[in-house]
Amino acid sequence: MRAEVRKKHLAEFGRNLWEPGGFQKSHRVLEIGCGTGLFLAFLAAKGVTDFTGIEMDPKAREFMPEPIASRVQTTTLEAFLAGHDGAPFDRIVLLDVFEHFSMFEGVEILNQLTVLLSQDGSIVMRMPNASSPWGWQYQLGDLTHKAAYTPGSISHIALGAGLRCALTKPYSRGSAFRRLTTRVIEGTLNKLLTDPPPIWTANFVAVLAKP
Repeated sequence: MRAEVRKKHLAEFGRNLWEPGGFQKSHRVLEIGCGTGLFLAFLAAKGVTDFTGIEMDPKAREFMPEPIASRVQTTTLEAFLAGHDGAPFDRIVLLDVFEHFSMFEGVEILNQLTVLLSQDGSIVMRMPNASSPWGWQYQLGDLTHKAAYTPGSISHIALGAGLRCALTKPYSRGSAFRRLTTRVIEGTLNKLLTDPPPIWTANFVAVLAKP
């Protein structure tokens, strides 16, 4: 079954990624590890016309919408970086990808991606939230994860690559009622606990930019 952008995806990606990431229709966007191309299809639905995806697994193309598959390169990040000599990107997106590299590899990747960014460009990432008890089901549920990150530690990684962490925010899922209920529970826990996490959601978003 091919990936299909539905109303719930438009709402979820919109509030969690598009708005905090400062995306614009005119932006040139690169997504690394795009999977079945769902986020790329979201970009197309939002009116973005200049986007590229990278995905190592060739089988993923079978589940991509046809217009999206033509924009995706089946290659490794290393091979793409070595062969890229085109215009810089305004946004580089890594969704559930960065934790698959060690912290040392992560700094090197950010160093390489910075070269691909436009002057006002930024890197938008989503990853499991190691500062929250809810995040460990995502972190430990995949044995290929090499590193765990919190909103604080991703700021340190950014600094190590000469970037600044412009934003960290919760990645919220579910209906409006569930999100409201969750915020009420989190607010109560913040008052009861001595050291609550800065972000409670199982995953969080980080936006990294040039200094």
